[in-house]
Amino acid sequence: MSLFPPETCARLIVKIGSALLVDPDGGVRRAWLEGVARDIAERHRAGQQIAVVSSGAIALGARRLKLDKGGRASLEDAQAAAATGQILLAGVWAEVLGAEALTAAQMLVTLGDLEERRRYLNAAATLNRLLHLGVVPVINENDSVATEEIRFGDNDRLAARVAQAAGAQGVLLLSDIDGLYDRNPALPGAVHMPRVERIDGVVEAMADRGSASGMGSGGMVSKIAAARIANAAGAALAIASGRVDRPLSQASRHTLFVPERAATARKAWLAGGLTAQGAIHVDAGAVLALRDGRSLLAAGATRIEGQFARGDLITIEGPGGTLARGLAEYDAADARRLLGRRSDEHAAILGYAPRSALVHRNHMALL
Repeated sequence: MSLFPPETCARLIVKIGSALLVDPDGGVRRAWLEGVARDIAERHRAGQQIAVVSSGAIALGARRLKLDKGGRASLEDAQAAAATGQILLAGVWAEVLGAEALTAAQMLVTLGDLEERRRYLNAAATLNRLLHLGVVPVINENDSVATEEIRFGDNDRLAARVAQAAGAQGVLLLSDIDGLYDRNPALPGAVHMPRVERIDGVVEAMADRGSASGMGSGGMVSKIAAARIANAAGAALAIASGRVDRPLSQASRHTLFVPERAATARKAWLAGGLTAQGAIHVDAGAVLALRDGRSLLAAGATRIEGQFARGDLITIEGPGGTLARGLAEYDAADARRLLGRRSDEHAAILGYAPRSALVHRNHMALL
C-alpha cells in the first residue's frame, strides 16, 4: 500500500528534490517525472488533492546559462539561474500534468509570504481555492528575489509550511535517501528508523548535515526541522526515496514522523515560524507554568534578547533550550524594565495600565 492513501489523507503535499528531478548534467529526468504525474493523476481521480513543492529551478537555469558550480557560486548566480530555470520548470510540470488531463498552477513564495500573518492567510486562501478547483499547485521559493537573510533556504521546510497553510494531513518528502538513520547511513552499522513518535534531542542528533547529491540545499537537519513544523500542525511527514519509477504508488522504505497532537491553525502558524525578532529567557518555574497552559508572566523572565516591538514573533527560551514561540505583548525596552517583577508592580514601573503578561497563552505555541 502506498504512503498517505486518499481515503485517510484528503490533502497531501509532495516535495521533490533537485537530485530526483534533474540529472547530473542539468537536464530534466522526463520519464521519471511523467511517472510522478501518472501517480498524481491516479490519486486525483481517487479524490485526493495534491500540491507539489518542486526544487530544480536553479539546477535547470544553471545549465541553460552555463554557470559554474550548478549556479551556486554566488547569490547573484543563484538568482539569475532561478529566474531562468523557473520558467523551464513550470513549463515541464504543465506539460507532464497536462498529458494526464490535469491543470498546473505556479505559486512562487518568499519567506515573508508565510511568516507574516496577513500574507500567510492570503497565500492559504489562494492555495485552498486552487485545490478546490482541482488544480495541482506547483510551488517553489522565489529564489530570484530572495536573499540569504530572507529565505527558507530549503524546500523541506517550505513544504511543511505549505502543509500548514493548506490544512494538509500529510507531507511526503521525496529525496535521494530513504529516511532517517541512527547515524550517517554511509557509516557501518547504520540502522534505519521506520517511525518516529517524538522528535527530541536524540532524534536530532541522528541527523547528517550533508546532501548526498550535492545538488540540493537541504539535508537531514532540514528534513527533521520540516517534520517538527508539519507535526505541530497535526500533519504526518514521511521521508522516502524517490529512486523508483512510481514513487507515489509504490511503498518503498521510509521514515514516518507521527504528530503528537493537532494544534489550532493560528498556533500551528506560530509554532512553524522560522524567523523571530528576539527572545525571552525564563526560569525553571516559568517553564512549568507554561507547560501547564499558563501565560508568560514577567516574574519568571530572566533576560531579554534582541530588539522587538509589541506583536512581533519571539521565542521563549528555558534552561533546556527553546520552549515556545509567541507574540510579544510588550516591546523589548518595556519587557526589560519588567524582568522578574510581580504583576502588581508593573503600573508603577511603566506609568501606564499594563497588559496581563509578556506573552499571552492565546498567542503562544509550545514546541
